[in-house]
Amino acid sequence: MTGRNRKIAGATLLGGDCLEVLATLDPESIDAVVTDPPYAIGQLVGERWDDAGMVRVARAGGDRLSAGEAFEAWCLELGKGCLRVLKPGGHMLAFSSPRTVHRLACGVEDAGFEIRDELMWLYGTGIPKSHRLPGGRSTTLKPAYEPIVLARRPLEGTTKETLATFGTGALNTDACKVAGRHPANVLLSHEPDCRESKCAPDCAAALVDAEANQRRRGTGPRVAPSRIFYCPKVNRRERDAGCEHLPEQDIGLFPRSDAGKPKPPARNTHPTVKPLELMRWLVRLGCPPGGVVLDPTCGSGSTGAAALLEERRFVGIELDPFYMEIAAARIAHWAPEGTPRPRVRRGPLGKRRRR
Repeated sequence: MTGRNRKIAGATLLGGDCLEVLATLDPESIDAVVTDPPYAIGQLVGERWDDAGMVRVARAGGDRLSAGEAFEAWCLELGKGCLRVLKPGGHMLAFSSPRTVHRLACGVEDAGFEIRDELMWLYGTGIPKSHRLPGGRSTTLKPAYEPIVLARRPLEGTTKETLATFGTGALNTDACKVAGRHPANVLLSHEPDCRESKCAPDCAAALVDAEANQRRRGTGPRVAPSRIFYCPKVNRRERDAGCEHLPEQDIGLFPRSDAGKPKPPARNTHPTVKPLELMRWLVRLGCPPGGVVLDPTCGSGSTGAAALLEERRFVGIELDPFYMEIAAARIAHWAPEGTPRPRVRRGPLGKRRRR
């Protein structure tokens, strides 16, 4: 293992490679896995856990694998580790990219999981990671959604028997209802210009609700209220909360796309921070009340903060000591009042060394 382990009341952060650390956890000790693993799209320059790092690990056995095959092989090993530590009937919710979600799903399924669904998180903001070519052409579209694979470790007996024995096997749909209705497999973010009092004119969330309200008032065929869960993408204040003691650093995630558009510095420089409201919804959905949530690719700790806010316990694994520092600070910040804060190194960290 690398890095330092941290303990926060209700949460444990373990430093090291997730495949190695997973093998040290007790079998059938986890109620749900909620994670945002690498997407293997080769866009995050300098991040050793993105495309190139996983390809090297998967090719270590001497097989001649393509980048996609190598990523699927890595997902297979991740799935095996998660399957072993999950209780029977335990769910796994894993983010991915439209380009590589098929590899993640195949790897997890081959590990022994049942693929139950694929959720979609839609959002209006996003940067095209594209080469701009003459004649108004480019190589990609602007990203506007991320898929979330919903998988389940096979039951032990029937659903009712698994629930009675392990407390797992079913989703907590009542806790995730939207407007009193059964939750859907689509989640949507507001436009960045929306405010609490008023949405932007082209906000998809507002347009969907307006259509539903119009039909309910009798001006069209009667339909059920909107069932889509909405939340904004993470803002700078939420991203940096708890990290006030860390130095501000520039964020240059996509050099080709961000040319000429410098972003303000941040203390939490992780490139794929997910909003807490979204992660809390996923934790409620997949993990039984009082259960243990595992995130084997913990990053800056959004899953851990969400788990504690939803009164679940948390185990996180993180390879990078710098992100471990950020995760510990953020989880401690969002932990319920009275939770002891972790010991955090407060010496000068300087700029993060890119790998």
